[in-house]
Amino acid sequence: MKQTKPYNVLASVIDVYWDDPAAFAEDILGFYPDEWQRGVLDDLSKKNKVSVRSGQGVGKTGLEAVVTLWYLTCRPNPKVIATAPTKDQLFTVLWAEIAKWMEKSELLKRLLKWTKTKIYMIGSEERWFATARTATKPENMQGFHEDYMLFIVDEASGVADPIMEAILGTLTGDENKILMCGNPTRTSGVFFDSHNRDKHLWSTHKVSSLDSPRTSRDTIEMLKQKYNEDSDVYRVRVLGDFPKAEADAYIPLEFTDQAINVTVTPVKYADIHIGIDVARYGDDETVMYARVGNKVVARHTHSKKGTTETTGEAIRFARNTLNRFPQAPRVVFKVDDTGVGGGVTDGIDEWIDTHNMQKFEVHGINNGSRADDPDVYDKLGDQLWGNLRDLLETNFRRRMLGEESTLELLEDDKLVSQLTTRKYRVLSKGVIKVEPKDKMKKRGLASPDRADALALCFYEPEGGKGFSAFERTF
Repeated sequence: MKQTKPYNVLASVIDVYWDDPAAFAEDILGFYPDEWQRGVLDDLSKKNKVSVRSGQGVGKTGLEAVVTLWYLTCRPNPKVIATAPTKDQLFTVLWAEIAKWMEKSELLKRLLKWTKTKIYMIGSEERWFATARTATKPENMQGFHEDYMLFIVDEASGVADPIMEAILGTLTGDENKILMCGNPTRTSGVFFDSHNRDKHLWSTHKVSSLDSPRTSRDTIEMLKQKYNEDSDVYRVRVLGDFPKAEADAYIPLEFTDQAINVTVTPVKYADIHIGIDVARYGDDETVMYARVGNKVVARHTHSKKGTTETTGEAIRFARNTLNRFPQAPRVVFKVDDTGVGGGVTDGIDEWIDTHNMQKFEVHGINNGSRADDPDVYDKLGDQLWGNLRDLLETNFRRRMLGEESTLELLEDDKLVSQLTTRKYRVLSKGVIKVEPKDKMKKRGLASPDRADALALCFYEPEGGKGFSAFERTF
């Protein structure tokens, strides 16, 4: 069964560890697997398709590194293809983790050569290697054929179906294997199916952060207090469960997940749009987001400041963003003008007038005013959320077709929680109404300040509609 080994130094290693990756991890790498990791390693030594859904911080990246090095060392002329939805996840996280564990082994440092995109057996660079390929195009996963081949798919829930189908179509040999790992962020796709409809075809594992000795109890408790045990963020990031995908949740978690940890090039001559949700005192935040095109480029938050201080912070935030993008024709403030926000709108307007700042304009937005499209939305605030949801959904559909992201948000668990926990209903007159903030607070949720500011940031009314409180242009 086992072929002639090309290097004498490998002969005993392959004989001993061929079917025992856990022992390879301990003896060669000094990596001592947790119980769940040992179970995955044992399954992968015997089976070809293994899928692991987990909470955060349980040690899945370390496991993937061990699997990569085991298969690369203990199979003759193998090809190992590691992939992830983003360059950062693939190279900064997974590929760096592989390098870390390889460096711990004097044996592997003599046998293998590590580069930024490839690890190969010294003397057999063309046939005996592992490579890193981002999961952005199906063709990146095609063209690999070998008797011994392994795909490692990190953050598998975020990999588009056409790419996963290209990978699965490559796995035709008896010793062609695949390991998928990730947070279960969406309720469709190959990764979801591997734990549901197609479970009989896969060896599956679920790992909760609650059961892992590697996760911080304090961090878990913080997430519990911050997002509630019933939230999709807690289910996905802690329990390793798929989102509930409740019918009355307005923005699904899978939509937001596909706009984070991606890179979108900002449009060179696009305006800078700044959305500001104003809180005066208390626990709520004043939040500002800036975007260029569909790329969010900056965020500012503060609390317990009055409108004068907030006005100064807004001007400083805008000028700093303009320094980064000096070719922007305009800087457009959109301020939640309801309540105390009116003072900020007036303050910014006074600054524009006093200093003749012709690149700047300010708009006061009254969320309680008539929607631009009253046949669809109850109030303008409902429409702002609807516009944002449409952008997120369009981007999600593109990503699931294997296309590049057209929308980039900053990574922020608090924002994700606010976006994905707000509910909605359809009123008797057939229009959409998002859940009022007081009802959210009764459910133990924080005010969606960050989500509201982001919705303002992306709002672009047609023909000036919706600027019910104040509008200034030059």
